[in-house]
Amino acid sequence: MKQKIRVVVVDDSALVRGLLTEIINRQRDMECVGAANDPLVAREMIRDLNPDVITLDIEMPKMDGIDFLARLMRLRPMPVVMISTLTERGAEVTMRALELGAVDFVAKPRIGLADGINELASQIVEKVRVAASAQIRRAVQPSPLPASGPTGTVVTPQRTELLSMTRISTEKLICIGASTGGTEAIKEILIRMPADSPGIVITQHMPPGFTTSFAARLNTLCQITVQEAFNGARVLPGHAYIAPGGKQFRVDKSGANYVCVVEDGEAVNRHKPSVEVLFKSAARVVGRNAFGIMLTGMGNDGARAMKEMKDAGSYNFVQDEASCIVFGMPREAILHGAANEILPLLDIADALLAKLGGSMDRYRV
Repeated sequence: MKQKIRVVVVDDSALVRGLLTEIINRQRDMECVGAANDPLVAREMIRDLNPDVITLDIEMPKMDGIDFLARLMRLRPMPVVMISTLTERGAEVTMRALELGAVDFVAKPRIGLADGINELASQIVEKVRVAASAQIRRAVQPSPLPASGPTGTVVTPQRTELLSMTRISTEKLICIGASTGGTEAIKEILIRMPADSPGIVITQHMPPGFTTSFAARLNTLCQITVQEAFNGARVLPGHAYIAPGGKQFRVDKSGANYVCVVEDGEAVNRHKPSVEVLFKSAARVVGRNAFGIMLTGMGNDGARAMKEMKDAGSYNFVQDEASCIVFGMPREAILHGAANEILPLLDIADALLAKLGGSMDRYRV
């Protein structure tokens, strides 16, 4: 018989601890082996009970969840699902938790807590299951970036060549899809893109209220401009557009320009935003001028549409298993025959830039 997933719940609210414990214990494949009201108690529980996953509240007495997470991931890396709040501050802190190594998060409501958490029960247990199988030990550490030139532009042969070419054409479009583990994976791609790279459109599975903070954080780290997509926005070189949480996001064409289409459509593959929606539009509208990138994530969202992109002439990169937190979406893309190259995360940006350079020879003056 398969062993149950052993979970420790860490939350200063007795109500939340009780609700999470009950939700977890209702599942045949998991059990709550301990519940702690602060990180100091949790530290002893983790040492004594050796759980598979912990759920961790962000705001707690004695030591906040972020400080505790930082220490935990340094001393005893393990799968963590953050219990966040639907506030601007909660979103910013959640981005920091994902950066530190949390696998995923659940956003609890500010009011109607008991009903809200019970409504999130299926999401909570799904994320605990995913966390239990996540490859925490193999989470990638960012490699140092190449030295900067006098203007701060990263200089490598591929990047130098790209700078002289992307000004001539705005036809190329880079399309990225990701889910669990994707926030840090997307960062590793975008920080390596030069300031005048082709336009980039991104769907990362994320609820409303969190994509704004995600985009803002990336914008402070990258040479390109990163923003949350809005309906009708023209896709510009040197810009990346992130699908807003709770909306569907696709691209269309207006004259010679690509534009963002953001709408309140139905969930696709249970997701909103869905990678399938973005990639299907790229296959239809961008065709051979598209570059697809599938990053870490659970499930199969976007796999079929990525194959449609390839059939329409795109060139697709898929993250390899060893560098994924969760290999679900990349695996499905590979199985559907959608990949042109399967690469470690930290190799994708340079491979993309090299391919972009070669593909844009016809635009040179």
